[in-house]
Amino acid sequence: MNETRIDLREVGKERREQTKRTSDALFKLNHTQPFTDEYDKLVKEFFTGGLGDNCYILTPLYINLVENLHIGNNVSIGPYFKCMSAGNIYIEDDVQIAMNVSVITNNHDFYDRAILTVKDVRIKKNVWIGAGATILAGVTVGENAIVGAGSVVTHDVEPNTVVVGNPARVIKRLDADKFN
Repeated sequence: MNETRIDLREVGKERREQTKRTSDALFKLNHTQPFTDEYDKLVKEFFTGGLGDNCYILTPLYINLVENLHIGNNVSIGPYFKCMSAGNIYIEDDVQIAMNVSVITNNHDFYDRAILTVKDVRIKKNVWIGAGATILAGVTVGENAIVGAGSVVTHDVEPNTVVVGNPARVIKRLDADKFN
């Protein structure tokens, strides 16, 4: 997985404007009554990186750069979803994300903390992420995988597996032929 480095001392006007646009739109979305026409409209306007059809997203949310979040079809995201999205986050179709999940694409250089180290995160088709899980930078969660509640995912998750713990480890293999 490629790593990008961003020097926070040299963040330009465009990046600051992107952050402000996301923050302003997120504040409005987080303070709008869910399950209303206004809420549905704001959700569609907010996800500028791409939002598929038939998605179910509950607030409150925290996302720092929404244009880097790409969401497929039939995705369900519970409340308190948090994204540190200096890098891209790709969420494919039919993914279920429980409440209080964090997806983090960035870290800091060990020696120069003003440098962000950034790697994309990929969540493949039909993944289920349990409540309170954290997915760290550079991770790909394979198709049909399950990430157990409270798990911290530091490495790629193979397709058709169940992972739990901190750091997350495989506890079960799923039969790929049983998925529709």
